Amino acid sequence: MRTHRSRATLRLTAALLATSAVLVGCSDSEEPKTSPEDTLAAAKGNLDETSGVRIGLSTKKLPTGVSGLLAADGVATHAPAFQGDIKVSASGVTADAAVVAVDGVVHAKLPFTSKFVQIDPGDYGAPDPADLMEPEGGLSSLLTAARDVQEQDQVRQGKVVLSSYTATVPGTAVAAVIPSATASADFDATFTVNDDDQLARTVLTGPFYPQAADVTYSITFDDYGIQRNIAAPRQ
Repeated sequence: MRTHRSRATLRLTAALLATSAVLVGCSDSEEPKTSPEDTLAAAKGNLDETSGVRIGLSTKKLPTGVSGLLAADGVATHAPAFQGDIKVSASGVTADAAVVAVDGVVHAKLPFTSKFVQIDPGDYGAPDPADLMEPEGGLSSLLTAARDVQEQDQVRQGKVVLSSYTATVPGTAVAAVIPSATASADFDATFTVNDDDQLARTVLTGPFYPQAADVTYSITFDDYGIQRNIAAPRQ
């Protein structure tokens, strides 16, 4: 009887140890890590799906003799539409203008004027700002066009964890956003994504203007979910 009980006890002990080993193995295992490409694709989806977002674009300087976009700040929606301010450099002169872009027309209140007039942003080396939110050919397209994506260190900004990814973006994708960019060149890119898979910042460096030195543009994305009805200004 004692031998029978001993064997039963051994079998029970062995079963408990096996169960413990399985549980320990499960607790120690990590969930499969999302690839950098999947993270950028998720960030594209969130940018494409938001109702609106505040976009800030800037460069520290343009090459000598280049007319182009120095800065832009405003709200962009998927109407598509944009309302904000831009700063351009043309023929050595820097100018600020309030801009409303909607229905394929860009309206600007130029310096020393009191009314909005229609302009061609291409004259200033700038895109139609409303097109920045296009799912195809807009800023979000850069995320999935990126090649050789490498994850960098994470940083904490208050309660938000930001992850950075370096990559190379083909000029064809960049030129779809900034028409003056050299389509045959590659651009260096750094994408910063928060822990909700929302794109927070894009930094692009490359030949944005023909026969000129490389330019670095920093583009920020804030206030996802903005609701704004942007209409053409009254003439």
